[in-house]
Amino acid sequence: MTTQLTNQGGKATLTLAGRLDTMAAQSLNAEIQKLLAEAGAIDSLVVDADGLEYISSSGLRILLTLTKQYKDFRITSVQPAVYDVLSMTGFTKIMNVERALRRLSVEGCEVIGVGGVGTVYRLDDDTIIKVFREGTTMDEVRSEITMSKEAFVMGMPTAISFDVVRVGSRYGLVYELLHADTLSACIKREPERIDTFARLYASLFRQLHQIEVPVDSSVPSAMEHERQQVLHIRRYFPQESIDLLMQVLDAIPDGRRLLHLDLQTKNAMVQNGELMLIDMGEVGYGHPLLDLGHAYSAMVTLVGDYEKIIGMPKELGVELWNRAIEYYFEGLPADVVELRKRQIEVVACVRNFSWLALSDSFPEEVVNECKAVFEKRVASRRDYILDVCKTLGEWTL
Repeated sequence: MTTQLTNQGGKATLTLAGRLDTMAAQSLNAEIQKLLAEAGAIDSLVVDADGLEYISSSGLRILLTLTKQYKDFRITSVQPAVYDVLSMTGFTKIMNVERALRRLSVEGCEVIGVGGVGTVYRLDDDTIIKVFREGTTMDEVRSEITMSKEAFVMGMPTAISFDVVRVGSRYGLVYELLHADTLSACIKREPERIDTFARLYASLFRQLHQIEVPVDSSVPSAMEHERQQVLHIRRYFPQESIDLLMQVLDAIPDGRRLLHLDLQTKNAMVQNGELMLIDMGEVGYGHPLLDLGHAYSAMVTLVGDYEKIIGMPKELGVELWNRAIEYYFEGLPADVVELRKRQIEVVACVRNFSWLALSDSFPEEVVNECKAVFEKRVASRRDYILDVCKTLGEWTL
């Protein structure tokens, strides 16, 4: 029987592995209490039972003691044999018990998309799976599920995950999408229909941006998240560069519209002629300008291997964007549309670099490429960018 305790800011995790029989329980209780005493202040305790093979009545009494000690207490990754014991003894009714996740392999599966927070694979004709990057916590996975459900209820056409799984040491979300394909794949396969796809793409943005997020919603502020990401990349850029990006963000008007914030064409699935969104990790509320800036940075000014990340040749992606943005602003005077395009391009400069905050393990060559591009796209155009920022407040909703 082995135990390990970690405590991060009052959120403690106790890992139990082996057979918690009567003999082991005699010494384990004292060992656990010693670890808890030495760990400092603990607000919540999670028992990770992924490696727990067996539990006796003496072991159950240890769990009962812990649940009385900590109001915020739960047991996770409980294997079937142990779960059956907890269920038969009524423990599942008096404490929060979560079954172990089923395990899947993506070996040999087609890669649909690769992003900063994970990779999406096709499992079969009916299902896809988003596998999160190493280090993603279950709380982060739950947050994405919550955002998906909230956005769906508000009217965002998003696929809802029906299963959380383990893929090796990483978490995965499984989605049922019958015979669906990415928008990128559809455009690449049928480039002659690009105008039809551009209309669908523009319509999806307009549909999202008409949704007002209620004040009591758990959907977070997109602007606050963006500011945190910019602060996170201070390790890569001088303070004057960070200050310039912050000036752009400060100029964006307030808003409470629903934003996807990563709506590039690999994150939209075409199913029965309609678009469904599959990646909800960055959903927030704010001004549509921020959402369009994010999309422009991916579809037009992406830093990196365009075809690998977006899933089609760059000339097709740029053409799609140019057509879609015209449809998005359909009905506005030509001079207003041109101003909106300049505003979007300037806001996209932030996302071109803030995306580095999505991972702490980007290769050095990627960081260096971003630094070189920053000089060309941002630093050398400082006056132009600040002039355009003065007009952002004119974009009223």
